[in-house]
Amino acid sequence: MKLTHYTIILLQVVVFTCASPALAKSPQKAAIQIILDNAYHKFKKQNPGENADYIPALAKVDPTYFGLALVTTDGKIYSAGDVSQPFSIQSISKVFTLSLAMEQNGPQVIVDKIGVNATGLAFNSVTAIEQNKARSVNPLVNAGAIAAVSLLDGKNEKAKWSGLSAWYNKFANRKLNVLEDVYQSETDTNGHNRAIAELLTSYDRFYGDVDTNLAVYTRQCSVAVTAKDLAVMASVFANNGIHPLTKKRLMSSDNVSRVLAVMTTAGLYENSGQWAYQVGLPAKSGVGGGIIAVSPGQFSVAVFSPRLDSAGNSIRAQQAIDFIAEQLNANIF
Repeated sequence: MKLTHYTIILLQVVVFTCASPALAKSPQKAAIQIILDNAYHKFKKQNPGENADYIPALAKVDPTYFGLALVTTDGKIYSAGDVSQPFSIQSISKVFTLSLAMEQNGPQVIVDKIGVNATGLAFNSVTAIEQNKARSVNPLVNAGAIAAVSLLDGKNEKAKWSGLSAWYNKFANRKLNVLEDVYQSETDTNGHNRAIAELLTSYDRFYGDVDTNLAVYTRQCSVAVTAKDLAVMASVFANNGIHPLTKKRLMSSDNVSRVLAVMTTAGLYENSGQWAYQVGLPAKSGVGGGIIAVSPGQFSVAVFSPRLDSAGNSIRAQQAIDFIAEQLNANIF
């Protein structure tokens, strides 16, 4: 019988599992790496969907990129594929901005001034604002995310961005830069987000100058990350607010649980319910092609693949994380 690459890897996993009865509960290093390699080879040639094209810079990204990274709560890092390829963080940034807004203002302010219920509509929906009489949205859709920026400390754009970028750097454990071409491309096509901010302002649901906060929001979405960066950043949520690499506490455990709850209900926009049903991990996507997912107390995983479904979520990243979560018995439900 001729063994395929997939079959050989599967047999290796079986051998490791038999050698260690505790493997299913606490995967060993070799087994985790095999699972990531397996996911990479399984989905490498399956690449449906389309790049985001409403931001011209994103349409130009090579759609063949595919990178996977996983970080355990004890700080071990595993990877496969294009894990060092920079791309724009886009809406995954919303999770980290929410975290800072929550740390600075407390969780109840997020509930009172933004809202936490899933909208069930597209990430850039204006209808979601109009249909909700309280004008509450969600910090993981554009309206709520821009409003979250308006809650951050800082008297002007420079001060606000300085604090936010430093916060991102702590999660990444390195200095992250902005992709200026993406920032300019988004700025040039930012009319819809400006309309959202102005509409929120008219309902007293925006908490600062529109130009200032929209510029900071656009810049945060243009931050350059890799799949490895995102896995490292998300590992703070997996480790209850303590960075697995630096051992420093960045967030309170109570705020981590609230961020993970919002990720579960709204992290993949209108497809969040289907994701929770199928995969069972808190997650957040970005139209740059990245997705992060968190297994609390165990690991974080990030995948980068630029082609998206109609909701703005990377198709191949969803497939790979689903496979990894199943192999590691990580479904929290």
